[in-house]
Amino acid sequence: MSAVEVGDGWVRASVQGTERYEAELTLGGRGGLAGECDCPYGQEGNFCKHLVALGLTALTREVDLPRQRESARARVRGLDAWLSGLSREELLAVVRDEIAEDRDVRRRLELRAASARGDLAAIRSRVRELLDVAPFTRHGYVEHADARAYAARAGQAVSAVRSLTASGRAKDSQALAREAIGSLAAVVESIEDSDGWLGQIGADLAAAHHEACRAARPAPEELAHWLVTHALDEANDLTDIDPLDYEDLLGERGMADLRRYAVDAWQANRTGWAEKHLMGQLAKAGRDIDTVVAVHAADLASNGHTHLVIARELETAGRPAEALDWVERGIRACDDLATVDTALVDDLAHRYTRADRPVDLLALRRDHFTACRTLLTYQRLRVAARSADRWPIERENALALVRADAARKDPHQCSVLVDVLLDDKDTDAAWQAATEFGVHDGQWLALADQARPTRPADSLAVYHRLAAPLTRQTGNAVYERLVSLLLSIRDCHHRLGTTADFTAYVADLRAAQQRKRNLMRLMDAHGL
Repeated sequence: MSAVEVGDGWVRASVQGTERYEAELTLGGRGGLAGECDCPYGQEGNFCKHLVALGLTALTREVDLPRQRESARARVRGLDAWLSGLSREELLAVVRDEIAEDRDVRRRLELRAASARGDLAAIRSRVRELLDVAPFTRHGYVEHADARAYAARAGQAVSAVRSLTASGRAKDSQALAREAIGSLAAVVESIEDSDGWLGQIGADLAAAHHEACRAARPAPEELAHWLVTHALDEANDLTDIDPLDYEDLLGERGMADLRRYAVDAWQANRTGWAEKHLMGQLAKAGRDIDTVVAVHAADLASNGHTHLVIARELETAGRPAEALDWVERGIRACDDLATVDTALVDDLAHRYTRADRPVDLLALRRDHFTACRTLLTYQRLRVAARSADRWPIERENALALVRADAARKDPHQCSVLVDVLLDDKDTDAAWQAATEFGVHDGQWLALADQARPTRPADSLAVYHRLAAPLTRQTGNAVYERLVSLLLSIRDCHHRLGTTADFTAYVADLRAAQQRKRNLMRLMDAHGL
């Protein structure tokens, strides 16, 4: 950390983190404390670790804050008094010296001078210079370490735009804001901006444009056309300008133009994401649910997801019958229910349940399970079949399908067969299926855990087989798994009445594993 600098109500320092960050604590009334840091976490408004470090450093160095604050005030008063006492020529000499030594000061003053004399060409040239990435590029790319410096410089372009509005040149400011947005968008892909610096500059330019428009009051049709054009351009990913934020500036006529331009763009490209998003945004704002539906319906996803989106919009609008129709259409339109959006199936199932249509609910869940045989679709089928009082026959048919898949040595379906039998608590059938078709060790463990009360000897063999390779491995995670298996082995011996065998087994295990101190401690903790 660089030397702590204390001013009138603030403490500042450069703090070294992943990079070097500027941190500043502000001392408020009644002992209040606030802070700002330009690290990514601090930029989100959080009180970051760099601010904590600054505060602790100030405390550990026993900084006399009241004395140093008074010293800072005295320095400011002294500087002000000195400057006030200078003649015009002496003051100009000081400024010229600073300009000669500090290039950034010179550029900022040049920009202020251009703004003061209304030299739009000079301001535009300066803004272009500020947004140029060339001084920061290495091999044609602005690296992460340089992104913040570029953003700091680009921030001066925002100030230039706002200065025009403040000086009564709002129309020029509006045009310059749009040009700056375009310039920034053109270079954003060549900057590694994982910390989001450019996003903030984009948001600031958007705000500056809105301020300029509010002051300049541009023609509604021209503003509407630009807003739609920008909303459909990739530059809007940077600024996130919402056309509806300009509604009061557009007025009734401008909003009509905005909708007209949006419709024209959408009709020219009905599958474009930006076009659909803008149309949906305007339709929702106008509570035009039919247009919202039409926009989505023009580009339906093959898995039924768009049908679900439409149904939810209709449900929110208080049109549940039409919502149900769209969900059912989505199911019918899907060529293969194995690929359907599961949320669409669940939504239709909920609607059938709410409407007390158990037969339709069962048919839906049966069709989905037939197309996509998983533990989840089996569980959903079971709930629906029980509601219709048809579970025994439905279970028999469902298991026949999964058994047929397993018989074809489909590894996934072998696992599904054991899963559904375990879920039904049909332990003996699950054990038989696992033995016949083979399953992975995780399922054998689940099977042994469930079967242990009734098949302790079989479960014991599984536990021993799973424990053996763990004794040849190290690591706390391995030791935890091994101890868990030892507890299960102990329970099996207890059920079998062979606790002496377990005692001998553990003694042998301890003798062989005694150098693994963490394992020994863990076994001691569990009484093994």
